[in-house]
Amino acid sequence: MDALLNDLKARALRHADGAICETVVPGVLIGVHRGETLPTTSLYEPMFCLVLQGAKRVTIGDEALRYDAANYFLASLDLPVTSWIIEATPEKPYIVLALRIDPGKLAPLLTDAPPGREAAAPAFGVSPVTVELLEVWLRIARLFETPEDVPTLAPLAEQELLYRLLRGPQGGVLRQFARADSRLSRVRLAIAEIRAGFDQPLRIEDLATRAGMSAASFHRHFKAATAMSPLQYQKILRLQQARNLLIANEEAARAAYAVGYESASQFSREYARLFGAPPARDAARLRAAEELPA
Repeated sequence: MDALLNDLKARALRHADGAICETVVPGVLIGVHRGETLPTTSLYEPMFCLVLQGAKRVTIGDEALRYDAANYFLASLDLPVTSWIIEATPEKPYIVLALRIDPGKLAPLLTDAPPGREAAAPAFGVSPVTVELLEVWLRIARLFETPEDVPTLAPLAEQELLYRLLRGPQGGVLRQFARADSRLSRVRLAIAEIRAGFDQPLRIEDLATRAGMSAASFHRHFKAATAMSPLQYQKILRLQQARNLLIANEEAARAAYAVGYESASQFSREYARLFGAPPARDAARLRAAEELPA
């Protein structure tokens, strides 16, 4: 396994271009950070992340996860997260390979993967990496150097990677993600609706009706999948967007109203609770961090 990881690290470093970059293989990204980072907020899309070196910590709702070169991280929903790199130096940078997951590419594989009972479960998790997964990733990484082979060979490698994930410890959640009639897919549609109108009042009853569930059942399945309630999900989206506005030098009160808050004082309280500092101080800290030399 060490030899496979070392080969992948060398290829990733040769083709990395900045902190995160697209590769010649569609849907595959490389990330490299040469130092630890402050906690940052972002929206994770459905993705498989394989850390080759270093370690990262992620907070999703009420859950805190750590993953490194012994594990992979898998997300099957759009999730607002707080993450930070906790192991990285210029000599041993944090290195990650990531694959965006398309449910349409999973669906044809469901008949070949073992069946599973649908249950309320987190739509994210950390699992041990296997030699088989590393071998498929190495075939993908070799394509970085032969882009003429990508149209033919990349889809085959991606198909095998997804198949092995379906057979792995998080395969049950992936099967739900791929099935249009599953509870997880209905939660995914509700999330798309929340994101589209994150600055508008949220009516749980309307979301539940469109998801084909009772309000209580919808709330239960939403929280099981995301580790947060629908209202918490919307609040974090609002605060993340407000943070982006503040970093761009928007005034705190204007940022609050822009993302749907009616009370600037409530916004400041909830912002400080999530990010650990009042809006202006937090934004100033982040702007200063961006100005530091890499």
